[in-house]
Amino acid sequence: MLLRFSKMHGIGNDFIVIDCISQRYTPQAHHMKKLADRHFGIGCDQLLIVEPPQQAENDFRYRIFNADGSEVEQCGNGARCFARYVYDRGLIARKHIKVETAGGNIELYIESDGIRVNMGAPILTPLNIPFKTDTEQTTYNIEIDGQSYKVGAVSMGNPHLIYQVDDIDNAPIETLGPLFEAHSDFPKRCNAGFMQVIDRGFIKLRVYERGAAETLACGSGACAAVVSGILQGLLDHKVTVQLPGGKIHIEWLGGDNPVFQVGPAEFVFDGKIRL
Repeated sequence: MLLRFSKMHGIGNDFIVIDCISQRYTPQAHHMKKLADRHFGIGCDQLLIVEPPQQAENDFRYRIFNADGSEVEQCGNGARCFARYVYDRGLIARKHIKVETAGGNIELYIESDGIRVNMGAPILTPLNIPFKTDTEQTTYNIEIDGQSYKVGAVSMGNPHLIYQVDDIDNAPIETLGPLFEAHSDFPKRCNAGFMQVIDRGFIKLRVYERGAAETLACGSGACAAVVSGILQGLLDHKVTVQLPGGKIHIEWLGGDNPVFQVGPAEFVFDGKIRL
């Protein structure tokens, strides 16, 4: 079959977007791996699937596949690209878009300074992250090869580990990233964020993403890092996050309030590929 697609990115975190409303296509893991391959396919960090909603109150269903073919619950940068795609392609005329994901429902707003995403309230209960521990804490100690690491654990619809470092440029992402991602305390693996706090309103962040390795940006990872930083008393309620691909802005008032992220979403090109 000949499949139409669009290539997009959110501050360097790149996606293939497939419209399964105007064309018939059933996502399959082996197709996802082929499409994501940067040498033999199109190339991307993740694939975003646009589908009709399963719940009447929503406008769309949004599915996310990693480059390794695994389906995941949430992607913040992808959510912004999703909003830009469905609005610019005329699939919806409203600038307030309600979307269902495997990690829960989210709301997207197209604004003059970018795309605002209501990511919902962070999930801190260990069982629901999921993270293996008996009691909820601000930080946890996990063991790797006999060494203890102090980390935060937060879900934004997908599980995140947050590890604070003194120097983001020299953070041991290549070595620790895969070990954090696959740590047995995270039954569904995790996205591993390495966070350097510059001041109460600004952090630098690099993320080793589950199923994709390090990416240029991770929106849900930025949300999780800010939540973890606020819980530790390190950050204010509005924080600019510098990722390798650019900056996004995160807001959280604490408690059961939703986390908001604001940032850009860009088209790269449209194409067709035969599967």
